[in-house]
Amino acid sequence: MSKFLKNERIINITIPVLAAVLGLVAGAIIMLLGGYDPFEGYGALLDGMIGSPKSIGEVIRAMSPLILAGIAVAFAFKTGLFNIGVEGQLLVGWLASVWVGYALDLPKVIHLPLAILAAAVAGAIWGFIPGLLKARLKVHEVIVTIMMNYIALYVTSAVIKTFLYAGNEKSYNIKESASLASPFLASITDNSRLHLGIIVALIASFIMWFLLNKTAKGYELRAVGFNQHASQYAGMSVARNIAVSMAISGAFAGLAGAMEGLGTFQNMNSLSAFTGTGFDGIAVALLGGNTAVGIILAAALFGGLKTAAPEMNFMADVPSELIDIVIALIIFFVASSYIIRWFFNRLGKEGK
Repeated sequence: MSKFLKNERIINITIPVLAAVLGLVAGAIIMLLGGYDPFEGYGALLDGMIGSPKSIGEVIRAMSPLILAGIAVAFAFKTGLFNIGVEGQLLVGWLASVWVGYALDLPKVIHLPLAILAAAVAGAIWGFIPGLLKARLKVHEVIVTIMMNYIALYVTSAVIKTFLYAGNEKSYNIKESASLASPFLASITDNSRLHLGIIVALIASFIMWFLLNKTAKGYELRAVGFNQHASQYAGMSVARNIAVSMAISGAFAGLAGAMEGLGTFQNMNSLSAFTGTGFDGIAVALLGGNTAVGIILAAALFGGLKTAAPEMNFMADVPSELIDIVIALIIFFVASSYIIRWFFNRLGKEGK
């Protein structure tokens, strides 16, 4: 038992799982205090997640942008940076992908990859700006990325209103040749909005893992994140690596926007508020331990909770806002990992 408790890898896996369980338990207690039946509420929630092919399809659809947003946060964190601007990078990526999907007329084999690439490039540019400011002027990336979220929100809305509306239309649809929609996936999931974006997200997860763990550039980026002074002494360019890291992180966030623009919605409306997906990516990365596999599993949980919340409200009369409370509690318990580690260490000592 003591060997089990001292295994760092097992503890890193146990903490997110335990945090999710504790979050759900705390949510059940809140339901009881509010006069609701937690068994009925969670039963309806589970039914909304996996109760039908359409429910499963919607959960997988919701996973795609969450995986990519989580990867964006995790990649920056792995290199010693905090990218709080995923939401803004997602928005500019969404706009770029939809513009390419709407404005160009190309064969699908060219059009779709080009639209996805446009989203990645737009997100990379938006992420590169705070990276450059951090590298050259030592401006903290958290402050800059938070401000650039608002810049992205209002700039994208202004661009849509000024240049992209056709007459009095409130949105414009991309061409079929740039769409991630899949009639086959829709047919096997009872006409859900499931699209090919999940494949893009899984490929991006592999790229993140491979780049950070199997390449010299990934080693260099992580080294700069661990210790800038030692990396500079070893001959690495700290400034260049900071800018590159934020650009790559922004590219992943831009791809998250493409999942919405080319997959779920097939267009982009003028937004008056944030989508929230970029901010959810922070929670996904935190729960997933900043690892590719962990992020995929965390995105599945968060995607299921988000998509099934209305079902819980409709079937069990439990307010769907409770899901936001559960998610917040899960994050709280993950953030309290020090206490959990202390508890495991105590058990390990007692087991000797």
